[in-house]
Amino acid sequence: MDLDSQSQQLVELLGEKQQTLVLAESCTGGLISATLATVPGVSAWLAGSFVVYQEASKMRWLGVAEDTLLQHTAVSAPVAHQMVAGALQMTPHADLAASVTGHLGPNAPAEFDGRIFVGVGRRGQPPRTWGIELNAKKRVGRQRESALVVIDTLIRVLGTL
Repeated sequence: MDLDSQSQQLVELLGEKQQTLVLAESCTGGLISATLATVPGVSAWLAGSFVVYQEASKMRWLGVAEDTLLQHTAVSAPVAHQMVAGALQMTPHADLAASVTGHLGPNAPAEFDGRIFVGVGRRGQPPRTWGIELNAKKRVGRQRESALVVIDTLIRVLGTL
């Protein structure tokens, strides 16, 4: 499965389930929303994306707590959780949110290199998060793999509605 076909499937599912999506992207730098934007008709279901590369943006735009960043670092499940919650709070017309944060290298700390955290939340329900080790070895490949992981996760979540 590739990023383009999975994006098409996600947009179709969003329409089928009548769900509006908002994204909070860190390590992918907007790649998820940019890829979804290639699918005709996505504007009915994609509210937008917060590209929050820096910690200050995570705090100011999405309300990620400074204490959480200090205690867990930006690459953590608690930060992915707060990014989802903040995206939903800042986008009251969205039904569903997803977040991704991670270290994609180069020069990432060894314990975080190639590790991402994905969060998904539905309005009125607590967000869920997952930690994932990526297979790709280079930064651009990791960004594409991260985007695909988030899209695949959203497809699974929507399949349970």
